[in-house]
This record gives sequence, C-alpha cells and structure tokens, in this order.
Amino acid sequence: MPEIPKTALYQQHVDLGARMVEFAGWLMPVVYTGIVEEHQAVRTHSGLFDIGHMARLSFSGEDALALLDKVCTNSISTMKDGQVRYSLVCNELGCILDDVLVYQWSYGYSMVVNASNRMKIVEWLDKHRAGMNVELRDQTMDTAMIAIQGPQAIKMVKTLTDVDPASLKYYYATATRCMGQQCVLSRTGYTGEDGVEIMIGNDHATALWDELETLGGKPAGLGCRDTLRLEAAMPLYGHELSESIDPLQAGLGWAVKFDKGAFIGKTAILERQKQKDLPVRIGLELEGKRPAREGCAIQLDGKTIGTVTSGTFTPTLQKSIAMGYVPPAYAQVGTILQIDIRGQALPAKVVKLPFYTRPKT
Repeated sequence: MPEIPKTALYQQHVDLGARMVEFAGWLMPVVYTGIVEEHQAVRTHSGLFDIGHMARLSFSGEDALALLDKVCTNSISTMKDGQVRYSLVCNELGCILDDVLVYQWSYGYSMVVNASNRMKIVEWLDKHRAGMNVELRDQTMDTAMIAIQGPQAIKMVKTLTDVDPASLKYYYATATRCMGQQCVLSRTGYTGEDGVEIMIGNDHATALWDELETLGGKPAGLGCRDTLRLEAAMPLYGHELSESIDPLQAGLGWAVKFDKGAFIGKTAILERQKQKDLPVRIGLELEGKRPAREGCAIQLDGKTIGTVTSGTFTPTLQKSIAMGYVPPAYAQVGTILQIDIRGQALPAKVVKLPFYTRPKT
C-alpha cells in the first residue's frame, strides 16, 4: 500500500496532540483541543488551519487564458492582476466537477483545487489543453498553505509580511515575502471570517506556523473548519456539490457568466435551467439541539422530498442547522418541513442563507 501523503506541517500537528485522520487522501488534523473551542477561537480571535492538502496548480503559456475560460464557468478574461475569482469547473452535462479559486498574475494564472479532486481536475485540464500552448505545473507537493482566519488575523499577519494584508481587497492576492521568504498572500478563506491564506515553500512552513501560534493563533482542525463553513453556508464538494448537481441548483448562479462566450457545460446548464423541478439548495433551522446529519431525509407530511447534505449544532448561533436539497416548490423561506433523525421527524424551517454573517467592523 502506498504511504498516505502528509503535509509539511504533519509533525507540528502530532506534537500538538492533534487527532489525525485520513481526509481526501491526506493525513490531516481533525481536532486539537475541541471542535467548539477551536471554532470559537476563530470567531473571536484567530485560528490557524493547515490547508496544504488543497491542490495548487500554475499555468503559463499564451493559451493559458483561453484554457481557463474554456473550463471555468466564471469569467477569467475580465480578471485584474492579483485578483482571485471563485468558479465552478463543470462537465459537458453541466454538473460540477469541482469548485476552484483562480488567481491572475502578470505572468500567468494559478488555481487552488479541492484535495479530493486534484487528480480528476489535473486530468481534465490535461485533456482540454491538448493542442494548446499551456504549461501546467502541479506545485502541491512542493508548497504549503496556511489559513489564518478570525477578527485578529489581519493584525497578526501584518507583523510578518512585507505587504500589509489590510491593503488587499477581499479576494485579491499578492506575491510578497513572509518572515523573509517568498510567498503568496491572499485575502481569502473558508470560515465566514476575515483573514488570509499564505502559500509558501515547504521548508519555511514550520517556522511560519510556529510564529503565528506564538502571536496568538490557535491551531484549528478540519472539524471546526466544517462547522465554520456550514454557519457561513459555504458549500463543500462531496456534500452540497457533486457531479449530479449543477451550479444553479447549488445557488451559485453568480459564478456562472453565460455572456462570456462558450465554456464547457454552458449549453447543458441552460437546458437544465428549463427543468423547473430540479432540487435546489436550502438552509434549514431545526427545533432543539439534535443535529441533522448528512443523508437524513427531508420530509413533508411523512413523504421524503429531499436529503440533508450537511448539518450541525452551531457553536456560534447555538442552533441546529442544516443544508440540503428539495424541489423548488418547498424551498421558500418560512416553509415548515421535517427532518427524519433516527426515525423521529423533527420540525425544520427553511431559512435564508447564510446562517451567520460576521459583524461589520
């Protein structure tokens, strides 16, 4: 059996006593001291996440833009230098192969891909760049990626980087130096909080992590990353997103630019849009503290009409919340449905997403 890959920060997690699990083909920390404690640290101060398992790809060559505009639903040609743009990569049927972040640089482009979809997306890109002048480099194994998220994150990172992260607009990035080492700093995240993500060479990841921890960042695992993103109603591939769901069903129509020209899946998405009974993503708030888990049936008067894709008892809001898919007829905010939790049908109200929005400063 091949060895399970480890990020450059693996030993840090072990030394901190993290519970390590296999996730998306990598050994990753799921929890250090407690999911709720780590979750609250991100909401009130700052949390550190090792996201080195995410795939990091770079593109160069005169056809790089043409390739990315071909495979991405969002517009790449309208991006500015340093801009980061969320997009879906769809198949010919209009369904989602992955959700990605595309970065534009003066010299080319880069892309961050979900860890579980790394090989699938690399193969997809290789297939569609055939005959094009595009060089694709997979830098995942040579670099580390750390997310610093929370209300104190920007202030913390300012002391370490040549560029003040506060000067970056949301969803913009820059090449700079961090603790004297070349890195990429982006004002992005997956928690619903302000913060940054830093890509840096493997050899410098440990020193950066240790310094961020010294400055007050609390190590946070995949467990609280999931509760944080769920509160912020951010979809997760393999849960809210899959090869049977199109972007419009998922509520991600804002990331699909039909007026940009041809892209893979465009025709199919437009055809699917005509099908008025395709399930759509909704938010649900349950009575009581029992969490609805993935796979629980969403019901109306005892009849199953949909399925929960993610659910938890939220540490911030102190409520049981869930996301799932139901036909549009049952998706209106305020609709009362039920969720079957181990044979008991619990009332659940359709609510507006996101569940949580960070306070404005």
